[in-house]
Amino acid sequence: MVIQRKLRCSFCLKPEDEVAKLVSGPGSLICDGCVQLAAEIIASDQPSNGSKSPDLPAWSTMPDEQLLARLPLLAETADRVEDSLAGWVAEARRRGSSWARIGAAMGVTRQSAWTRFASTE
Repeated sequence: MVIQRKLRCSFCLKPEDEVAKLVSGPGSLICDGCVQLAAEIIASDQPSNGSKSPDLPAWSTMPDEQLLARLPLLAETADRVEDSLAGWVAEARRRGSSWARIGAAMGVTRQSAWTRFASTE
């Protein structure tokens, strides 16, 4: 049985039914709200990491329950990125790229690339 995961913004983690639009990138999604926020941050002097202080990550001030509730959502996002990466590697292999070239492109050894992705061929 395949479990259908709800699509979520990779930045704010809101599900697709709580945003107007989701834009897809390689292994990630961004909602219209985060695009608007990013545009506002770029146009201003605001810190870009989601916290009030540029030295503290956003999660540093979250209550434990909120932080723990986000962990499975972040794990889903990581899985989506990993699945996308595996698809790109599979396409490179289909086109005849060697494990050495793939490893070099990823900044890892041939063996590391093969170990990570050979089962997806």
